[in-house]
Amino acid sequence: MEQIAKLFPNVMTETQDKNGNVKKALDFDLLKQSLSSVLVDDADERYRLDWPGKKAALLKANTPVTKTLRPCRDDSVNFDSTENVYIEGDNFEVLKILQESYLGKIKMIYIDPPYNTGKDFIYKDNFAAKKADYEEELGTTDEEENKLFRNTDTNGRFHSDWLSMMYERLVVARDLLTEDGVIFISIDDNEVHNLRGVCDEVFGEENFLIHFSWRTDGNFDNQAKFKKCHEYILSYAKDEQYFLAPPVIDPSVPNDSKLYKNEIINTIVKNGPKNPVSSVVLPKGFPANIDETIIEKRVTQWPHYSQDAVIKNGKLFEEVEIKSGWSSKSLLIDFIKNKYKAVTDIKGQSSRFVISPTGAIEVIKERSTIQSHVISSLENLGGPQKAGAEIKSLEVVFDDYPKPVELVQYLCKMIYRSDDIILDFFSGSATTAHAVMQLNAEDNGNRKFIMVQLPEATDEKSEAYKAGYKNIAEIGKERIRRAGTKIVEDNQDKTGIDKLDIGFRVYKTDSSNMKEVYYHPEQLTQDDIFSLESNIKKSRKPDDLLTQVILDLGLELNLPIEQKEMHGNNVFIVQTNALVACFDDNINTKIIDEIAQLQPFKVVFKDASFAASKDRINLEERFKRLSPETLITVI
Repeated sequence: MEQIAKLFPNVMTETQDKNGNVKKALDFDLLKQSLSSVLVDDADERYRLDWPGKKAALLKANTPVTKTLRPCRDDSVNFDSTENVYIEGDNFEVLKILQESYLGKIKMIYIDPPYNTGKDFIYKDNFAAKKADYEEELGTTDEEENKLFRNTDTNGRFHSDWLSMMYERLVVARDLLTEDGVIFISIDDNEVHNLRGVCDEVFGEENFLIHFSWRTDGNFDNQAKFKKCHEYILSYAKDEQYFLAPPVIDPSVPNDSKLYKNEIINTIVKNGPKNPVSSVVLPKGFPANIDETIIEKRVTQWPHYSQDAVIKNGKLFEEVEIKSGWSSKSLLIDFIKNKYKAVTDIKGQSSRFVISPTGAIEVIKERSTIQSHVISSLENLGGPQKAGAEIKSLEVVFDDYPKPVELVQYLCKMIYRSDDIILDFFSGSATTAHAVMQLNAEDNGNRKFIMVQLPEATDEKSEAYKAGYKNIAEIGKERIRRAGTKIVEDNQDKTGIDKLDIGFRVYKTDSSNMKEVYYHPEQLTQDDIFSLESNIKKSRKPDDLLTQVILDLGLELNLPIEQKEMHGNNVFIVQTNALVACFDDNINTKIIDEIAQLQPFKVVFKDASFAASKDRINLEERFKRLSPETLITVI
């Protein structure tokens, strides 16, 4: 059961045994659904969060998509060298496309999804669709190609539509996280209770980390009965046992706090209900923080001591028993057993104990190089007003409610490595990308971002539309361009700023590069025979084919790409020699031999590209002789 729970946290439930006792159990029907490509019926009642369309959402999460990504070099910045990615498209489709390439590789996910306020847009899904129409439904578009609808209080499935939309995306997103990965989700009062239930099911409630309250700096309605000036951020780990304490200090902590000192001293002699009185024998030689010039000091006035304490040369001259409440008794005993040498606490801090001049037992802790002090109430990180000013300073127009850069930066600091991948699949104005670049500039990090945003049309009456931004994706891309330029300008005197990655590759979702018969050969008729000279759509370019090959091979989209001319053909070299591909129309033995000299791990050609049949026939033989370890694929 424990092993299944690790793979499928969503199938854990509660049930009653024959004596009526509640116990943990597996929901076998839900497990069947998680492994099934068809809808499984189950009407049994049990403890769980249910809503109309939940099973259909899980089915959709388990159903493959035939979409691919097409690169858009014109919208990109430093396409061949950047390690950042911006993807335009339905984020559910994109998550499915990225499943192979980024399985277990994303360290952090931050999303700011629709809050389901009755005023925002929800991704449209019709879970009442008949089975015959279900394949079309999986395309996430209706007959008019609409992907969004405005959710209102009058919608009979006000919560259900939103829950299904979030559920299917989180199920897929969980698989992308590393074992020590973490997800942060912004939300407000409308759905925070349901989101907590969904996340408990998808990630497992034992992996819940924190429920942040974020003060939004005065952004509230003065006419409301209660002045709401906070939102929430839910956080879950992929596996809580691997997620380390965040190496950051709460921004509200003053700079002169002991948290910033290299060494801190606390008394461990305490009284109160949480510290019951017990005795500890301090052996001879226990260290005392007493003036070294005092040869002998008999102390009779210290409380808690059962007898006089004799101090000689900063040490106990004879053992003494002390009774008190203790805040770190077990650590104190470890220190005694270790013959008064420093021991390590659960935070990894070197700790030693002394008797203070007042007789209290003090612990002196040396701060580890990575400090941790995160408070569940987030303050002094700005709000929508500050966030709006940040975008306005870049001369970019965004009419919605963005998140401040400082807030997302603080969340990004909660992961240790500064070269990990951070994903935001509700990118909006691309605050996350801005925060990642800014943070990299500050600490010389090499974090990479992946932004995903549906090209949702801007309202024709909005300021963004009037400024020329026809959809939100255009706003996000322009913000990244301008933010990157400004960050470099503001840090031009900093060493290494010229190496800061402020570029991004733009990809857009589209149908497969292959003709439909490639996926549905049973639909082939004799009338189609002359259209099958090539199985690749005529409109697709070598860049398109390279992207699909990268995805099919499970490689990451941010690997460096070099283009090289070989005998009149353009050859793509991905990450030195991890992949070499050529899709031009004149491939012969000369170019085959030159590519083989590179000793690539994988090589890909297009079937229709070979200059002559003999070149295609001899392909494997030439590689077997020149580069026998190379894996060959012809599409």
